[in-house]
Amino acid sequence: MSEKPAPFKPAPWPRKLRSTHWYSGTSRDTIYHRGWMKNQGYPHDLFDGRPIIGIMNTWSDLTPCNGHLRDLAEKVKAGIWEAGGFPVEVPVFSASENTFRPTAMMYRNIAAMAVEEQMRGQPIDGAVLLVGCDKTTPSLLMGAASTDIPSIVVTGGPMLNGYFRGERVGSGTHLWKFSEAVKAGEMTQEDFLEAEASMSRSTGTCNTMGTASTMASMAEALGMALSGNAAIPAVDSRRRVMAQMSGRRIVQMVKDDLKPSDIMTKQAFENAIRTNGAIGGSTNAVVHMLAIAGRVGIDLTLDDWDRCGRDVATIVNLMPSGKFLMEEFFYAGGLPVVLKRLGEAGKLHKDALTVSGETIWDEVKDVRNWNEDVILPADKPLTAQGGIAVVKGNLAPKGAVLKPSAASAHLLTHRGRAVVFEDIDDYKAKINDEALDIDETCVMVMKNCGPKGYPGMAEVGNMGLPPKVLRKGITDMVRISDARMSGTAYGTVVLHTSPEAAAGGPLAVVRDGDMISLDVPNRSLVLEISDEELAARLAEWTPPAERPASGYAWLHHTHVGGADTGADLDFLKGCRGRDVGKDSH
Repeated sequence: MSEKPAPFKPAPWPRKLRSTHWYSGTSRDTIYHRGWMKNQGYPHDLFDGRPIIGIMNTWSDLTPCNGHLRDLAEKVKAGIWEAGGFPVEVPVFSASENTFRPTAMMYRNIAAMAVEEQMRGQPIDGAVLLVGCDKTTPSLLMGAASTDIPSIVVTGGPMLNGYFRGERVGSGTHLWKFSEAVKAGEMTQEDFLEAEASMSRSTGTCNTMGTASTMASMAEALGMALSGNAAIPAVDSRRRVMAQMSGRRIVQMVKDDLKPSDIMTKQAFENAIRTNGAIGGSTNAVVHMLAIAGRVGIDLTLDDWDRCGRDVATIVNLMPSGKFLMEEFFYAGGLPVVLKRLGEAGKLHKDALTVSGETIWDEVKDVRNWNEDVILPADKPLTAQGGIAVVKGNLAPKGAVLKPSAASAHLLTHRGRAVVFEDIDDYKAKINDEALDIDETCVMVMKNCGPKGYPGMAEVGNMGLPPKVLRKGITDMVRISDARMSGTAYGTVVLHTSPEAAAGGPLAVVRDGDMISLDVPNRSLVLEISDEELAARLAEWTPPAERPASGYAWLHHTHVGGADTGADLDFLKGCRGRDVGKDSH
């Protein structure tokens, strides 16, 4: 357990706020700022020094998971008004994984940068981070961490369960499952199209424990959201109540000057890592949490992920690791039950502070589990060794990650012949070829899909298996890449291999026929060639040609860090604070 932080002491109130630099007084500049705001019909006394709260809204018609956030923002506003604050809704960059190309991950960092600049450059005393689809949660947390303005997370919530012919259908998870079934000849294309209608039957994020639900859980485990926020379905009236209560709470947070840096301590991140193991959370949480910690100034590494998560059992029986969905998780008691279980097992920093002003243990100590089929008893876990396994070796000197709860137990120790795909296009060109020299004992290797290589590190690491292998009834093989995979996906998939191929990592020089050994229990990933042979191959390697398609693509390619440090832009690390800057008028 890491060192206990000093107790939080609320700031004195009343006091001068950031927004008063814009709106208080009778100078020409003050009248300029205040006068223009009045054209919306705001009375003069709203500018009397009350907290101005920015509702940072990631709503977009092209971010379908967040399509209901405009309505939810109204409940946040109501709470802010009730608590004596002044709400202002601010649309911010919204990156949706299901629409953005080449991948939403490429735009997480520009979204974080844009949010930071909006928070820094405008008269905002506190912020409600209104998020949903998976990249919006880390990007807004990163921006808030960089400015250290009092902030609270409100997520849009997961969609309702899907059902197809009596089977519970998980968004994303069944997309992969049904797609493989079509390739194997076990499902018709017509059935697949019929199933489509059942996959997303209400507004909200993925209903599996994918990246969106994982990051909602991470926000709550970090203490950055009110207790119970993570699992409430998007269409449940209690989601709207949560939004209103969060609006009330942020006003008091501003008065107390309760900042992200007060909440997101090393203890909080350790709590979140252990929580990720207990819920069977997404591997994407690794890169996002490393990036958020970097913005706060917390020294968090892959070794912390392995150290904190190694002995945590997965007790949440949700897809893709288990059988249920987020709707059942909420009815069972949601994340507070999981946090209580961790506390009872001695795996929770109980005195970690939350946005409520209370400790995380005070928030969860009295909750009950209402369904032990969904949140399993401690002695009957889904996976005894959950968490995220970090493997290292000459193929991944800086580490790679694997999700044991979504993997096949018999493949966690495996030795096989490499079948290499140089990039995603090479994979697509070869994978359906019946002449491809591959069987279920092989190790599928894909290169040039990392932060620089794709560019943006797309969710392509869970490579679909060759049809001729699927027809044998085989559903899993060892797959290795520098890519990510969707949090809704499953399989024995080694991801985020660092350094990535496009940066000259050893992955770049793997050849067809090389033998690769994976040993998850011993955290090892080895390319079975000599050190001399590896050095010679690396000396001959030449980087792929750069093809930035836009100004931001160039910026990203030039400055993005490795997955092992969060894939953030190198010049954005560290908290820069909330200086109000200079008035230019």
